[in-house]
Amino acid sequence: MNVETLNLTTSFGATTAYVVRPRQEISAAIVLIQEWWGINDHIRDLAGRYANEGYLCVAPDLYRGRVAKDAAEASAWMQALAIEDGMETIGKAIDATKATYNVSKFGITGYCMGGTFALRAACELDDVSAAAPFYGDIPEEEVLAKLKVPTLFIAGNRDNWITPEKVNGLKESASKHDLPIEVVSYDADHAFFNDTRPEAYNADAAADAWRRVLTHFRKHLLH
Repeated sequence: MNVETLNLTTSFGATTAYVVRPRQEISAAIVLIQEWWGINDHIRDLAGRYANEGYLCVAPDLYRGRVAKDAAEASAWMQALAIEDGMETIGKAIDATKATYNVSKFGITGYCMGGTFALRAACELDDVSAAAPFYGDIPEEEVLAKLKVPTLFIAGNRDNWITPEKVNGLKESASKHDLPIEVVSYDADHAFFNDTRPEAYNADAAADAWRRVLTHFRKHLLH
């Protein structure tokens, strides 16, 4: 694998994207959106895992180089990040990836705050072909109704942020608008996929979710 950096220019300021390129020929890219902590070791590790599966993995830095030291700082930064800023950064990362690596097919995933942006991007960005957001917030119904790409939404039944009530609302909207979304819920807490957080990590749920996400992307990006 090769680790590289893409420089991005947005109307909110310059930033970068962390890129891991597999050694084999690239057929699709995964855009990986950070948790509220920033581009930390966990996100870099996940990017490497996707590259090991043959994907070019691109993680745009929504915090412009900052990594939160605790939950209070992470929460403050997430609250201060405008939706328009995050969405423009994601779009610019996709544009730069297309121009640099000649990739035309993109999946998107993300965790926590990143799940929020991944689901919204799947609704609003034309270049996204498939999505797998983890326990992110649900966009307003008029945005969600625009979803056209196959989406796998991963949730935890013990999540106090993306609660079962919110997930049920997503299911109701999906049924109402006939959206191409599948919801999978585990008996797990918020951030159950993050193996650097022992208080939340659920190894069995994480392994099953990873298997499902890989199957989802393989089906919709590689065939």
